[in-house]
Amino acid sequence: MEQTSTKALALLKENELIERAKNRDNAAFEELVRRNQAKIYNLGLKLLGNKEDAADLLQETFINAYYALPKFEGKSAFSTWLYRIATNNAFMKMRKKKIPLVRFETEKNDSDQQQVTFNIPDWSNDPRAHLKNEELKMLIEKSVDALPGKYKTIFILHDIEGFSTEEISRMLNLSISAVKSRVHRSRMFLRDRLSQYFHAGFKQGVNQ
Repeated sequence: MEQTSTKALALLKENELIERAKNRDNAAFEELVRRNQAKIYNLGLKLLGNKEDAADLLQETFINAYYALPKFEGKSAFSTWLYRIATNNAFMKMRKKKIPLVRFETEKNDSDQQQVTFNIPDWSNDPRAHLKNEELKMLIEKSVDALPGKYKTIFILHDIEGFSTEEISRMLNLSISAVKSRVHRSRMFLRDRLSQYFHAGFKQGVNQ
């Protein structure tokens, strides 16, 4: 009987599961967990950098979601709502561990029209940028990990997880211009790190 019930729940649409879970149908909530746990765990792994913290974040997120579910109005996707809870929990963990959450450059206000100029070499047309090797993969991972918390979170949500600026704006309670600014600055930071890598590789190749 239990197996049949589990199979039946697996066939339900997400909004049906949510309504059941709001009425404290624990089996329906467990199905929502099953469908979303990999996404939240992987986000935690990317943000926090280790399996233990990612597992803790996963548990905390779904505990919070269980008690907050009656307030979920469906104005955003359920996964977006979970990401909001997860990122807020991740920020708290970062603060406790004193992982930097603030700037690597001074951020301009929305009302500030002053343009910031970045003098960073463009490696986007360098054929070496398309090399799929372990050294480059490790460098990219280290570079993303080196981003200060608020930039790292937005870069991961936007460029890796694929959320739109509007979704991230609602998720993190930021203006759209602030999200765009942080996406831009995080990309510039990574571009600078990768430019150094390709430049060093070029010099090494010339000297060999």
